[in-house]
Parts: sequence; C-alpha cells; structure tokens
Amino acid sequence: MKKYSEMSREELQALKEQLDQQYAEIKAQGLALDMSRGKPSAEQLNLSMDMMNVLANGAELKCETGVDCRNYGVIDGIPEAKRLLGEMSEVDPEHIIIYGNSSLNVMFDSIARSMTHGVMGNTPWCRLDKVKFLCPVPGYDRHFKITEFFGIEMINVPMHEDGPDMDMVEKLVSEDPAIKGIWCVPKYSNPQGYTYSRETVERFARLKPAAPDFRIYWDNAYSIHHLYNDQLDFLVEILGECAKAGNPDMVYKFTSTSKVSFPGSGIAAVAASKANLADFKTYMQTQTIGHDKLNQLRHVKFFKDLNGLHAHMMKHADIIRPKFELVLETLDRELSGLDIGEWTKPHGGYFISFDSMEGCAKRIVSLAAEAGVVMTGAGATYPYGKDPKDSNIRIAPTFPTLEELGKAAEVFVLCVKLASVEKLLAE
Repeated sequence: MKKYSEMSREELQALKEQLDQQYAEIKAQGLALDMSRGKPSAEQLNLSMDMMNVLANGAELKCETGVDCRNYGVIDGIPEAKRLLGEMSEVDPEHIIIYGNSSLNVMFDSIARSMTHGVMGNTPWCRLDKVKFLCPVPGYDRHFKITEFFGIEMINVPMHEDGPDMDMVEKLVSEDPAIKGIWCVPKYSNPQGYTYSRETVERFARLKPAAPDFRIYWDNAYSIHHLYNDQLDFLVEILGECAKAGNPDMVYKFTSTSKVSFPGSGIAAVAASKANLADFKTYMQTQTIGHDKLNQLRHVKFFKDLNGLHAHMMKHADIIRPKFELVLETLDRELSGLDIGEWTKPHGGYFISFDSMEGCAKRIVSLAAEAGVVMTGAGATYPYGKDPKDSNIRIAPTFPTLEELGKAAEVFVLCVKLASVEKLLAE
C-alpha cells in the first residue's frame, strides 16, 4: 500500500469517496459497541464466582489471630490478607496496609490528607502558594482527575518505552520544592503497556527531591496481569531500591485485586516504609474502625497464595489474549505502511495505545461514535484532557465479546483512514 502522504490530491480524493461509502454502510448498521473503559468482561468476572461460596455455612470466620472477621477491629488488615497482597506486591507483610475495594480511593485519600494535614509533619499543602505534580503522558485519566480536583498544577513528562523521561524528572524534582509527587503506572502502563526498565526504577530510587514531602505514587495496578506465559515483563521492586538508596520514605506503592477478582468488590493495599504507614494510620484511626475483613478472608481462602493468584491470572489471560491479538492483527493488516498511525504491542495490562497523525484523534473518536463505537475520549490520557498533539487514543479491548470487538476494530481503522485523508486534503 502507498503511504497516504505520498498520494496525489486526486488519489486522496478518490480514496475519500471510497471511504465515505464504506462509512455510510457501517453507520446504516446501527451498531452500539463500547470500547471505552478497561473493564473485565462478564466471562472474566465469572472466573471468581466460587469466591462467593468459600464463607458458606460452617466456614471458619475468624482470622489466624482469632479475631472474628464479622466484627470491628484490625484496622490495617488481617495477617493472611497482608501476606497475600504482600506477596503480590513483593514486600513483607509488615510493610502493607489492607484497605477497602479501591486503590484509587486510597490515592485520593492520600492526596486529601496531604492537602489538609501534610505528610509526616511537613506543612499541609493547602497552606502553600503552589503545589505541583509530575504526570507521565500519555497516562491514566483518573490519576489526573484526582490532582485536578485538588487544584494541583500538573506538569507533562513524556513517556518512553523504558518509562518516564528521567532526565526531566530528576531535573524538575531536584530544583522545585513545589513538586510534591509523580503519578506512575510502572508495569504494563496505562495506556501504552510499557514496563519501567531497571535503570528507570533505580533512578527513581536515587531521586534527590527539593521537597522533603515528595512522594512517588507507584500504582502497580497490573503487577500480575500478563498476556503471555513466555513473555513476562519484569519490574524491579521499588521499595527495596528506595531503601538501598537511602530514600525509604519516598514511595507509596498501591495495588488491588480489582482486575483479579471483582473490580467492585476486590481488596486494595498500600505498601510503604514503616514511617509512612504510621503516618497513614494516624488518619485511619479517625476515619474507620476497620475495612471489610470478611472480604479479605474470602480472597485469602479463594486464592490461598501467590501461586493461586498466578494460576487465576492465566485464566484471565486466556480470555483477553485473543482480544488483544484481534485488535493488533486488524491494525497491522489495515494500517501498516500507510504512515497514518502507530500503536503499542503490550505483553500485559489492559490497553493498547494508538497515536494518529497530529490533529486527528478527536476526529477519529467522533467518527467512531457516530458509527456506533464508543471509545475513551481523545485527550483523556493527558492532564486537563488536553493532548497537545491531539493524537493519542486509548484502545480498551477487554470488555466486548470477540465478535463485537472485531466489528469495533474494523470501524476504528476505517475512521483512522477517513480522518487522515480529511487532514491531508485540508492541508
């Protein structure tokens, strides 16, 4: 296929007429497909249904220390749940606090507490003239929504295949005491599916922040979410690296079972230094008498240990791998060599990142919506919803059925072609 940029105006015009015809035919089908959020499918949710039976009549409802999980108490999580999520997070149980069902909620709380009460005795952020956060882009829209909600200024940091631009991170963090944190999805990143390299993690651990209350918000949401048994991305454990570098308190490491068991009813955790955890507990003692221990117990009885978690995640992979492969095969077949888009080919996680020609992303998403395919809004992967190049689109293959996904992928590539031709003809 000839590159679109090498076509004559007449060739582009003829191509547009052909694409317009195809688009009209697709619109006439009245499709209603959703590829907008990274949600597990019903088939994936069904994998965990036996968890509902592990606390059935006659089951032991006390944790291993003898506490009745139906009652109040154990503010930081039952020991066996701390062990399970400690294994998942690659840290010792004493460095873990178990929360409720959402790690995003814990991140929101952490920012809120930092605003009102400060971090480990430092000045509350609300009393400062300016508070800033670094945001690797493209990144996770819900992270950016949290910092935007609190009026924190967000600074874009470009993402590379080995992680954020660390030259930029090191420079900004060391020079500006108003920079209080950085958002990170270090493994199978949202949306590109990149995993930070060893060097990147080590450079994070050796940061010399100007702000004593600077924290790395390490959202390890996809730590065990591999697509292939023989292509497992490896991520260096950040807490150990920070301790080795003399920065034990610099990181909050978040995780959850949201895309392991049930997204609405999983368990979340934060791993951090003992000093950080003590700081967390000061507000937890006022906030709650304890999280849902029955749910913690249910997860432990169902998964048992890290091997159980990995075996379960391979079942997830068997369901979603064909979906990723279908989308990637469609992109390769329809768009390779045309010079109108680039896309990532992740080994795990929940997303594929697509970069269109500059100035085309909003148009592509709009065309797809008109044709009955809902996608994540263009710009969502950047702070304030503003993609400076208007080119990044997050593709979420997990929720639709294979048949629906096949149709949605065909619509998407058609919209990419149409928007690209329109742009070239307008130049």
